Amino acid sequence: MNSRCFSLFKMLLSCVVIFLVVAGSIIVNAESQLEDRQNYLDYIASYQGASFPENEIVIEASDYINASETVKTFENFKDEAGVSILSEEEGTVAWEVTINQAGLYSIELDYYPIEGKGMNIVRELLINGERPFEEANYISFSRVWQDANPIQTDQRDNERRPSQIEAPSWQTRFFEDDMGYVADPYLFYFEAGVNTIELISIQDFMVIRRLTLKQMDEIPTYEEALSHYKEQNYPIVTLTEPIKIQAEHAKYKSDAMLYPTFDRSSPATEPSHPSKIRLNTIGGENWKEVGQWLSWEVDVPESGLYQLGVKFWQNFKSGRYVARTLRINDEIPFREMQNIGFNYGASWEMKTFGQDDPFLFYLEEGTNTLTLEVSLGELSETIRTVEESVFALNFAYRQMLMIIGGSPDIFRDYQLAQRLPEVIALLGEQRDILNDVSSYLSDTSGQRGLTTSVLDTLVVQLDRMHRDPDSIPDRWSSFRSNISSLGAWVLEMQEQPLQLDYLFAYSNNLTEPEPSANLLQSMNYNIRSFFASFTEDYSSIGDADHDAVKVWVNNRDYGNIINALVESDFNLNSDVNVNIEIVESQTLLPATLAGEGPDVALQVGIGDPVNYAVRNAVVDLSQFADFNSVSDRFASSAITPYRFNGGVYALPETQTFPMMFYRTDIFNELEVEAPNTWSDLYQIMPHIQKNNMNIGIPINGVSGTGNVQGIESTLSSYAMFLYQNNGQLYSEQGEVSQLDHEEAIHAFRDWTSLYVNYSIPVQYDFANRFRTGEMPVGIADYSTYNYLSVFAPELRGMWEMIPVPGTIQADGSVDRSVSSSGVASIILQTSDKQDDAWEFLKWWTSAEVQANFGKELESIIGVAARYATANQEAAELLGWTASVYHNLLEQWDWVVGNPEVPGGYFTPRHIENAFRKVYNELDDPRETILDYTDIINLEIEHKRREFGLTD
Repeated sequence: MNSRCFSLFKMLLSCVVIFLVVAGSIIVNAESQLEDRQNYLDYIASYQGASFPENEIVIEASDYINASETVKTFENFKDEAGVSILSEEEGTVAWEVTINQAGLYSIELDYYPIEGKGMNIVRELLINGERPFEEANYISFSRVWQDANPIQTDQRDNERRPSQIEAPSWQTRFFEDDMGYVADPYLFYFEAGVNTIELISIQDFMVIRRLTLKQMDEIPTYEEALSHYKEQNYPIVTLTEPIKIQAEHAKYKSDAMLYPTFDRSSPATEPSHPSKIRLNTIGGENWKEVGQWLSWEVDVPESGLYQLGVKFWQNFKSGRYVARTLRINDEIPFREMQNIGFNYGASWEMKTFGQDDPFLFYLEEGTNTLTLEVSLGELSETIRTVEESVFALNFAYRQMLMIIGGSPDIFRDYQLAQRLPEVIALLGEQRDILNDVSSYLSDTSGQRGLTTSVLDTLVVQLDRMHRDPDSIPDRWSSFRSNISSLGAWVLEMQEQPLQLDYLFAYSNNLTEPEPSANLLQSMNYNIRSFFASFTEDYSSIGDADHDAVKVWVNNRDYGNIINALVESDFNLNSDVNVNIEIVESQTLLPATLAGEGPDVALQVGIGDPVNYAVRNAVVDLSQFADFNSVSDRFASSAITPYRFNGGVYALPETQTFPMMFYRTDIFNELEVEAPNTWSDLYQIMPHIQKNNMNIGIPINGVSGTGNVQGIESTLSSYAMFLYQNNGQLYSEQGEVSQLDHEEAIHAFRDWTSLYVNYSIPVQYDFANRFRTGEMPVGIADYSTYNYLSVFAPELRGMWEMIPVPGTIQADGSVDRSVSSSGVASIILQTSDKQDDAWEFLKWWTSAEVQANFGKELESIIGVAARYATANQEAAELLGWTASVYHNLLEQWDWVVGNPEVPGGYFTPRHIENAFRKVYNELDDPRETILDYTDIINLEIEHKRREFGLTD
């Protein structure tokens, strides 16, 4: 071997050694992080044999020793004697506590859910400056909600869903598991002597009165409770008829989503009507999250022992039961009420607690409170085990990914058994764990089926991968899919939906109420319902008033909320009447041309207002005297797409823009920091890619939620580079594209080079890849934040959303400009009520109304549907945590609106075409964008001539 070849060999060998050392250090670092991830069960196991002191230690909230800022105090707040303190949505408060006897204590908190953003209150707990276990980073305390008003009817005699408002009151709650895996309150070990307790605010406000270190009172068994009843000589009450409590009349609830619903399936549902909407039930899919509770008041004629039950329908989870915990006057009466099972069934059923031998419950004369709370029942430990498996398998997937990549060569020997023996062993461990879970579920239900199919599939695959590591590349794609399916299985098993018609109290001399109607009642009901279907109008909202402003909405949930807000606010405080109608969006243009259009259209696409404006079909809103004060509600970037020829033709409703998402745990493994600039991103890119992970920057493929984004995302992705390089889409008057300017060409080259030179993927499912860690950093619409919060709960505390990387300017500053999208509201030119329509739009886009609409929408659909209002004041009132909202606001300051021009639809279309030419055919970026700019300019010129806009 000559000296040159030998030198080259040494250099290659050195590179391999360096790579193995770096990769090895990353794997070791990752393994240590996996070992350091101590959950609650590991924590308790480490204190096996510790005592449970019986003494109670009270810590007055006002005796705090340290706080991140001045703490506001209250004397006798809300009739609670003593001094309370305000714990804000940001900051920390710490107390010292002297422990005489070391041991395990639970912590009880007396708090008042003072009005904030309407979210559950979340705090992180530190003891002596350290988080005791993983789950202590997210301890949740519920708020209290109630119906804003009694159920009312509309003009068509249909009952309307009441709005939900907060009804705060003093609460006493232990620090406990909000996921429901641990039924009893958390236990914390305190050393003898002085200890510190610190609460770090994660989400929303609360007033704290005191903390108490104590042991939870032991819950008796039913036999022990019954013995106590006999000792106290409690009488068994005899009733003349059952006492019914209609479930839809819940007095208090933990969540704004727990509103009354309706069921027309049976005349036995109380109350019922064959054709009209009667809000006669509560729960269903809205009442499924662990920790959600409903509370009712029941009046009984005398103190004594009663039997209790409910009329329920559980047709949501086939093959298994859902669980609830019963509290009477805020106490669990006996252990058997901790996990009450409600089995699957095709119709309404009655359930007396205790079934054939009904339990007896002590109720005081007068008003008592019955509370049912969602729990996981006997499946809690099983679901927790599988969730830990999801985390472990994602870890194993990521470690193997660093060696074999996302698309491994099935004919290559990666020597995984030698290079990753711990990971191969982990696959075997998880196989055994999941097999045990599957066997347990099969034994419980008596059969294998849908509940165990995902587990069984993964057990078989893990067994083969463990026994034959060389087969892993061939099974790689299905392994990734099966991990995602296992994560979805955990989410599905955590859900515990249950629908209630009423609760009842009765006695031995009475028969249990019948859950269904007899044959004649059912026939009569169905016949009446059939004939009513020919006359009832279920699609209209509100009263048909020909003199009212006609407002079109293309979404029924939106329409119902807006109509309720109009009737409860706008119509009462204005001389203008409004009718809300649900109409498909594609109907707007034909209806307008036919002279049958509305006065106002909501949820109009971002390009439509200017498209209508060039046809003189919409009103220039800037002509109204108070337009400037109204437009100040929005960032100027939100108005930009609706400006044309000196006019403004819409008001923005929503505004969305990109943010960067990154996995903090993986970045810690790789020992890199989140990028502040594109230069930073280029520097960390080799660390990510050499471990066979990648970065997500969308072109037009897949959004953060896995949905196809379309050509608008192409413009959004390129515009980020364009605006950060001081480029523009069009000239000032919009008569020509400026994509042939040097700034735009430079931006196009930088943008395409990410995919051509750095192998950033063009199409991908960001949510799934982010979850597995295959894509630990990416840019996506900020609404992805809420989706990920629901989609990947096992990643809680392991990722963040921050502003996008910026471009360093000549003066050293960093430009983070991005473009935005959204929908808007317009007034049609054909309207003869333009002034009235303007009054409606001013009301609709106001901060209070937009915030109320967002909260109502979230209460119906859930947190994943958080409203992306364009009103910045309203956005602050929605359910963003303070830290997340600060990041959101920082990026919002850099948002640039894309101007709309006639023929502008060619711009995103041909930017994508230009990208494809460069990406697929490796054409020169400069020549390609110049060629397509000529095509864009020809279309703009053609449209300007068509609409008489040329000089």
